[in-house]
Amino acid sequence: MKLFVSAILLFVCSVSFSMETNDTLASKLKAGCIVSLNSNGIASIPSFSLDKPAVMASISLAKGRFSYDPTLAYGLDLRPWFIDNWLHYRMVVKPKFELRTGFNISTFGSKYLLAEGSIHEAQRYFAFELSGTYKLTSNSTMSLSYWNDRGQEPGTIKGHFFSIVGERSDIMIGEKVALAANVMLFYINYTGNEDGLFISPKISSYVKNIPFSLYFQGTQAIQSNIDPYPEFRWNVGLSYTF
Repeated sequence: MKLFVSAILLFVCSVSFSMETNDTLASKLKAGCIVSLNSNGIASIPSFSLDKPAVMASISLAKGRFSYDPTLAYGLDLRPWFIDNWLHYRMVVKPKFELRTGFNISTFGSKYLLAEGSIHEAQRYFAFELSGTYKLTSNSTMSLSYWNDRGQEPGTIKGHFFSIVGERSDIMIGEKVALAANVMLFYINYTGNEDGLFISPKISSYVKNIPFSLYFQGTQAIQSNIDPYPEFRWNVGLSYTF
């Protein structure tokens, strides 16, 4: 596994030097961040959740075809929930279509209750991504993604995540108030009977030129062998973009 990861990193580094062109050299570093306070802590894969309020920050640092896109998630008690460290490379960049690959080194926090107290364990995960996005109109897209997750500690899960997402932004409902909506249909196939087909819609409301937005997200299992059968989960939150 270590040899495979080293080969991936060597490949990414070699691509970065071989693909260096005038436009990537001239491009400026682009930075952005979304911080949210939400009620139920739904994760990047919406079938997993903290089941209590969480604070999440998604950061993006992009230059040319490369980007670093970490996500930090904490409970309100400031105990770490998960930390993602995504490195992305856009292999194909067209006006209507993008294809990217990614590698993630993440840490997931688990809490175990004991008779004399509790312990907190940090579990390591590696993930690989291949994702394509097609621009349908100026404000709507369709995306297909595949992740391969590899838990590194004994007892952690390994498996596959497939998703298709339809998204539309800037749906005006007044002169300044707008909505953004997306629907994710996803399938997970993980060790330990963590399999299922799910649907997760999300809708956000915001005022033009104001960085705050309110959102609602739900997740419903369509078919699953998880025992007990996953209940409907919902999440509301307030996010700030800068």
